[in-house]
Amino acid sequence: MSAPSTKSQESFGSLQPSCRKTAAHALTVVRDGVITGEGPTTKGRIHFSRALDADDAAWCARILTATAVEHQPVSRAEAEALFEISDAAAERSDDGRFDDLLAKALAHHAASESGLPVPPRTVALSRDNDIASWAPTHAANIDAQVLEWIATQMRGKRRINHALAAMVATLLGAAALPLAQLPGVLDMTMM
Repeated sequence: MSAPSTKSQESFGSLQPSCRKTAAHALTVVRDGVITGEGPTTKGRIHFSRALDADDAAWCARILTATAVEHQPVSRAEAEALFEISDAAAERSDDGRFDDLLAKALAHHAASESGLPVPPRTVALSRDNDIASWAPTHAANIDAQVLEWIATQMRGKRRINHALAAMVATLLGAAALPLAQLPGVLDMTMM
């Protein structure tokens, strides 16, 4: 994660989450900055509209791993905000950090929604930790509705998140679930 500038540190104080709901809101502020190229997450730097850069990915990582939410599972609202950021970015210059973060956040959400234990966010979402070191490896352990929701979010997207597609393909490859429970997910694994 890139080191925040002084202006970024000042702005982060106003975006410091106190719970998962405020973390989701802070992520929408990042999304708005990606869309317009303006706002508290872009102050003090050149930022083009519809572009996602390393600073934007760092903002997302700081928000998602803030002390107030570190030991809570990633919420559906946070995951939806991450999908919105991904959709808003027509151009990427983040060296793959956002896609890695999105895949890990969704795995964290899916595992926790399925009643499985998840590590603290600082461990799960770290770029240094491989998703396979903590994420579930069998779809039989994941709630089918959660997998279907992820598939719905990914369906029809102009940009393919290869890290997320690989995670879902791994889960489905080991699945004991009938494909009838997951309509449309098989085509997603063909990406």
